[in-house]
Amino acid sequence: MRPFTRIDNPKTIDKNFVESELKLGKEVILQFADKSYTDKILVDINEICSKFDESLCIRFYGHYSKQFDCKTLQKIPNVKCLYIDCLQSADNLQIVKQLSNLKSLSLGIYELKDTEILNSDNLKNLTDLIVTDTKTKAFNLEHLRQFRKLKSLRIGGHTKNIDAVGELSELEFLSLNSVKKVPVNFINKLKKLKTLNFILGGRDNLNEIEENDIENLDIVWVRGFNDLSCISKFQKLKTLKIEDEIQLRKVHFDNIFTDLTNLKILNCKTLETITGLKNLLNLSSLIVSQTKVTLTILWDKNYPNN
Repeated sequence: MRPFTRIDNPKTIDKNFVESELKLGKEVILQFADKSYTDKILVDINEICSKFDESLCIRFYGHYSKQFDCKTLQKIPNVKCLYIDCLQSADNLQIVKQLSNLKSLSLGIYELKDTEILNSDNLKNLTDLIVTDTKTKAFNLEHLRQFRKLKSLRIGGHTKNIDAVGELSELEFLSLNSVKKVPVNFINKLKKLKTLNFILGGRDNLNEIEENDIENLDIVWVRGFNDLSCISKFQKLKTLKIEDEIQLRKVHFDNIFTDLTNLKILNCKTLETITGLKNLLNLSSLIVSQTKVTLTILWDKNYPNN
């Protein structure tokens, strides 16, 4: 993970400090939980944004005492990385469509009313997008088909026209969070995908996914998940994490994996066997915790003649 510096509710902007952190290769997040920002602060932020790329992130969240007004964004037109999330509601959301320099956007407004907001020309230039859960289930993902530059996508809870994700030919990172049982065979079209996460939501297995070049796979707290027999299709894996899967009873590596170096299996309380570890030729880190698998069982099942 890239090192970052988070600055909460600054009363003034220390431009020298922010610029020095960015020049060190860090990500800098300037974030505001309420309307503590002044016009002077916004002017200073906009000036720094004009000099740097999306490594400088501006975040507005919370605003519990008074809802966030997106007219504030008119004063930072140079922003390239914007987080407007963890918000109950927001006024004048259409201002987001005027930000021509955006490359990275996190959109998390629970009472979002504009379900077609992704149908905006400026957003089609994004390389990184996060859309989190909303009260409405009508949020339309269809417009993602036009996001030809998108490399990283996190979707929270939304499923309407989710198959449009399959058109994102440059996508390298995909996290499906709280996405319930919908077909995910669109993943097979993502030839550049390297990281795939399933977090929360529900599904029995990943059997729809064909042979692929995915290198990092996380399956965390997915309700009903009970079958990992498809793992042989993930031959390029480097890291695998399985966590909080209470219905998964066995894990078996039936093929040779030459690249898998890091394996974590955590809090899978009914997991009884892990077999085929001898097929993980370059495994360097193995963590198994809170399962029914003991060290003796693990050793005997994988190395019975030793």
